[in-house]
Order: sequence, then structure tokens, then C-alpha cells
Amino acid sequence: MSKSIFELVDELPTSNLTVSALRSLDFVAPGEWQNVVGFVNTIKTVTGEDDEDLIQQIGERAVYLYNDRSQGYQRAMWLYQTVDSTDKALGAAALANKVGEKIPLLGFLNRVTPKAEKAQTIDLCLKLVAELVAFCQINGIPGDSIGDFVASLGEYSGESFIRMAALVCFDGLIPLGPDFISSALSRINQTSPQELDQNSTFANIREAIPGNDSSSKLNFIGESFHSVSGWMSGLVASNNLTPQKVANNLQNFVDFADDKLDYLAAFLDVSTNYYEHTGTQTLARRLIERASAEI
Repeated sequence: MSKSIFELVDELPTSNLTVSALRSLDFVAPGEWQNVVGFVNTIKTVTGEDDEDLIQQIGERAVYLYNDRSQGYQRAMWLYQTVDSTDKALGAAALANKVGEKIPLLGFLNRVTPKAEKAQTIDLCLKLVAELVAFCQINGIPGDSIGDFVASLGEYSGESFIRMAALVCFDGLIPLGPDFISSALSRINQTSPQELDQNSTFANIREAIPGNDSSSKLNFIGESFHSVSGWMSGLVASNNLTPQKVANNLQNFVDFADDKLDYLAAFLDVSTNYYEHTGTQTLARRLIERASAEI
């Protein structure tokens, strides 16, 4: 990793399309996510400390832990960054600069086309697996610990919870529709190892996914998604989530027609990096909590 954890946290934006998209999900968990940025500010927020010497010690310990290759923190950060980077296209930077004005989607349609439903399904499942493996890396447990991950979801809060909510809303409901869980399970079961090999996200993170070959990795991906389907169903049901409800909240900062939700999904892919943004915040929090406890 070329950047230290304090650089990554210091460089988090206070306002851009990613932040706007995440804030649009406040209706799912009111007040759950605060966009805490800046490394020192994060230490103060997480620990409640205001003693400068202690803040310095906690920060140095957190940086040491992150830099320790025997720990899984850098690996988790790489996963968060990688599953987001494969969604990007050339228009991302230009679009990001337009935050603060309502962005009409029509001009955007000339630059990008929606993914096929199977490709969208594979990417959804891979983002979920990246979350699972990153969770295992952060907690120092084997990367195939599906049961531990599923059990932990009930305790997800803050930036971790909003990341999973965004996964359900932006990568599930909007591109794949209200039945995205059942349709994704069906499609992933019909996916061949050869098709998986052709997916760019899989190509980038395949080494991190448990399994000896593409076939066994595909089985792990399917098992992971199936195991989390109950939690996702519960989130959808408890908030009465629909593609239209999510889209309506997004219309505060982007204009689009209701029959263009697949293009909206492509727009979000290109213009946001919510996995990396909230993943950086999750890592910083966990590092600071551990560093504080050790000091």
C-alpha cells in the first residue's frame, strides 16, 4: 500500500457524489452514519479523548498496527479499494466535480451503458464476498468464516452498516429490481467458472477468495450470498425498501427518468466509491479502538 492509514483518512472528502449518495440512505438508518474525516478528528470522535499527547500515542500505535503486514488491515483496505476501482470509467472525475448541482443523467447515457444482469449479479456477489473477507482480515480469523460474518451483521453500525445498506440499495435493488435476492441466487447458480473468469472484478480479487480454483471459488461466492440473503431480506422488509423508494431519495442530487434505473445503477458505479470511502472509515475506527485499548 502506497499510502499510510492517516493519509487515507485525511484525504476522505467531506462532500462529493459518494457522500451525497450515502446521505440519501439516511432514511434506512436515521443518524446512523456520520461522515467523519481526518485522522486526528477520527481519533477524537472514536475515543472521546482531547489530550493531545494521548491522541498522538493512539495515532502512532494505529499507524504501526496498519503497517504490520502480519495483520490483515492493509489487505482489507486493498479489497475495499479494488472492488470499487473496477466499477470506474473515464467519466468519474468529471462527474465528481459536478457535485452541488443537479446532474442530468441524459448526457451521461452517451458515455456508459448498464451492465448485463448477470455481470451486475456477479459484481454484487463479489462485493459481498469482499466485505466478508475484509471482515475476517480485520478480525484475524480465517477468510472462509461465513458463520462468524453472518453473526456479526446484527452488530454492524455506523459506516459498516451504511456500506451494507448501500450494497443492498445501489448494487441490488436499483439494477436488479425488488426480487434481486432470489434472482441473484438463481443467476449465480447458473454461472459457470468460465463466466466468472471473464469478470474483471473477480480477476482482480480472485487470490483473496477462498478456494483452490474458479469452480470452488464460485461455490464459496454462492454460499456466501445465500448465507447473507436472510439479513438482506430483513433489511428490505423492515424498511419497506423498493427500487423507487431508493431512487426517490437519490433524486435530491441527480435527475433521471423512472424507467432508467439500470442507467442510474451505472451512474452510481462510475461516480461513487462508497465501499472504499466507508471501508477506510471502518478500518480507521477498528485500528483506533485497538490502539486505544492497547495504550
